Amino acid sequence: MSKKTVYVGMSADLVHPGHINILKVAASLGEVTVGLLTDAAIASYKRLPYLTYEQRKTVIENFSSVAQVIPQATLDYSKNLQQLKPDFVVHGDDWKVGVQAKTRQRVEELISSWGGELVEVPYTQGISSTQLHGALKEIGTTPDIRMKRLRRLIDSKSVVRVMEVHNGLSGLIVERTQVNCEHKLLEFDAMWSSSLTDSTAKGKPDIEAVDMTARLATVNEIFEVTTKPMIFDADTGGLPEHFAFTVRNLERLGVSAVIIEDKIGLKRNSLLGNDVVQQQASIESFCDKIKAGKLAQITQDFMIVARIESLILDKGQEDALIRTRAYIESGADAIMIHSRKPDADEILAYCKAFRKWGFNVPLVVVPTSYNQITESQLSDAGVNVVIYANHMLRAAYPGMVKVAKSILANQRSAEAETDCMPINDILELIPGTH
Repeated sequence: MSKKTVYVGMSADLVHPGHINILKVAASLGEVTVGLLTDAAIASYKRLPYLTYEQRKTVIENFSSVAQVIPQATLDYSKNLQQLKPDFVVHGDDWKVGVQAKTRQRVEELISSWGGELVEVPYTQGISSTQLHGALKEIGTTPDIRMKRLRRLIDSKSVVRVMEVHNGLSGLIVERTQVNCEHKLLEFDAMWSSSLTDSTAKGKPDIEAVDMTARLATVNEIFEVTTKPMIFDADTGGLPEHFAFTVRNLERLGVSAVIIEDKIGLKRNSLLGNDVVQQQASIESFCDKIKAGKLAQITQDFMIVARIESLILDKGQEDALIRTRAYIESGADAIMIHSRKPDADEILAYCKAFRKWGFNVPLVVVPTSYNQITESQLSDAGVNVVIYANHMLRAAYPGMVKVAKSILANQRSAEAETDCMPINDILELIPGTH
């Protein structure tokens, strides 16, 4: 009699006794095939795994109870099950509710169609990958691991969601904030260090008045209390020689990417458009700056993103696309296209032309003015990264002004209490406070 076959679908990000118990039960039933979820499959319903697919595969392959490991490219088991037609599917009994409930129902229907059996192992109490991941966040990360994560996110997710941070507290909020939406756990994937909000938080104008040393000090402050990757706003990047120095500093800290815009002269906020004097750099000079940055970087993981200001300065789609090709040929790892229009029409037109011209690098947008469009609509148009560029600071300022006015008007703080975070919550917010 041939040996029975067993299929186990696993993420196996951080292997713990619960995983070992499931594999032990599976091995007692027959020859075990593990369908290891890919990064993209896991990221479709929760956070990107801590370990890469290849790292997780190496771990599971070294269990003597496992005969083979194959990729499972979606949360749905159907493709692998129909191909293998195993006698048993083994899974923990914790998938009867939540995001995997429909997956479980489909597995049960499929395996019963050829006389197979679903075996559910009781959940191992007191430990989970989610708990271990939380503990790892408390421990922190390394520059190398943090830097690599952005490329993994872009490769694994339909759209990478990035939120602005300007100090350690805003970084903690972006690090920890999660919402459950339609059985999916949503969170921000990365942080954006904005020159506008960093300058504003320091009470200075957004004209590159805050020098790079101060900007990097802010990044370090944020990195001390977070683990998510960061994209850094370097404005024009300065002279090519200066930009090369900036790239080396950012890379050493563990920043994942830098964005530079193709303008010259005194920095002015792009959303002002032609209401103020703004001059676009020549294609040749900006290409030279990109090349200088690429020559300066040490790792293959760091990304240089070229930000194109053609639409901001009313130079049109053709100018933007010509610059796109030149910047990519000069080594840009991604393109950011910017617009100040209140609707997304010109952005969507650019996205369509971008893909039609055959550009295959990631595309980044910042929907500040055209904020009605959704992430899914942008993803459908070919956008890979969406940056919410200044919202944390903009949200904080009205609240602070309201409380300040209330205390002045009432000559006490009682009326302001409802607009303030309770002291006990502050003590719980920051690890190590008590």
